[in-house]
Amino acid sequence: MTKLKTNIKWLDELLPEGILVPSSTLISGPGGTGKPLVEFAFVDAWLKAGGSLIGIPLQYPSGELVRTAMNKLYNTDLKDYHGKIVYIQFDPSAAGCEKTKDDTLKANMVNPEIWDEAIEKAEDMLEKTDIGTMVFGSALNLLLFSKTYKSMMLNKLKEVIQKDKSKTYVFAVSISALADEIKVLEDVADNLMFTRVEKPMRLFFKIVRMKGVEFSAEEKEVPIPQEMLIEINKIAESTRKTRIIEIKNI
Repeated sequence: MTKLKTNIKWLDELLPEGILVPSSTLISGPGGTGKPLVEFAFVDAWLKAGGSLIGIPLQYPSGELVRTAMNKLYNTDLKDYHGKIVYIQFDPSAAGCEKTKDDTLKANMVNPEIWDEAIEKAEDMLEKTDIGTMVFGSALNLLLFSKTYKSMMLNKLKEVIQKDKSKTYVFAVSISALADEIKVLEDVADNLMFTRVEKPMRLFFKIVRMKGVEFSAEEKEVPIPQEMLIEINKIAESTRKTRIIEIKNI
């Protein structure tokens, strides 16, 4: 196993050795506490290390928000990484999985079989790299609102996080609902981290478990501009409300 350092000052102070590759990382916390913005630090490091990415931004209407956040936070233009990023755009009305752009698939990720199909197709669209593929996803808890697929999807996510070492995974989940189900995922992740927010809009981050590397358990304030936290949270909250209604009917 190799190690990936982020080369981001505030995060390297907590993770001087970085994270093991491959491994699974879960960033957990209440809704609206900036989890995806922390997640993007690992995404940025992965790209700059030469890796390829599969993005599943469940609560965002498009991959454009990811592009905007990466540019504002880390001065990273994702257009410079053509061929190394594929987005799986969640569409609960889709019957299966289909390619809509050179870098985008549309899929109903609530169904575990379609999850597998989408990940496989996305990987086929990517350049092969020495470090491999990272799958990053935000608001994964949304997939557990389906009455039909809830238990199957929980088992799928648990299996991926606990057992799949063919890729590196970084997922963000909210504990504002379905906290018991999220605890199942927290218990099996290699690396577990938490976020919280204090008023007016200050983001705090803490690592509680890491596999195979040293880390600091000190809680640290994340230097992300308040206006960006507010902007991202507004978009995410709006989409979440719509998505939950749609998913509950599946």
